[in-house]
Amino acid sequence: MPPCRCSHPERPADPTRAAHDPIDLTVPEIRHLLAAVLTPLCHGWDHLTHWSTWRRRHQFRARRSHYRHRLASGA
Repeated sequence: MPPCRCSHPERPADPTRAAHDPIDLTVPEIRHLLAAVLTPLCHGWDHLTHWSTWRRRHQFRARRSHYRHRLASGA
């Protein structure tokens, strides 16, 4: 059986985690970073890592907001 390539972490969401903490690196994010490193860069390395951190932080905030909304609505 091939290993699972889930793009989400297997651990449950931690409501005590700070809002500015990005989500853990996912397989697609690692793939994106490797592709960016192995191809000619249009932007510098600093831009690439800043964008990656921003994207994962945004995903974390969206996930946390989604969980809060679902808990508040009783779903």
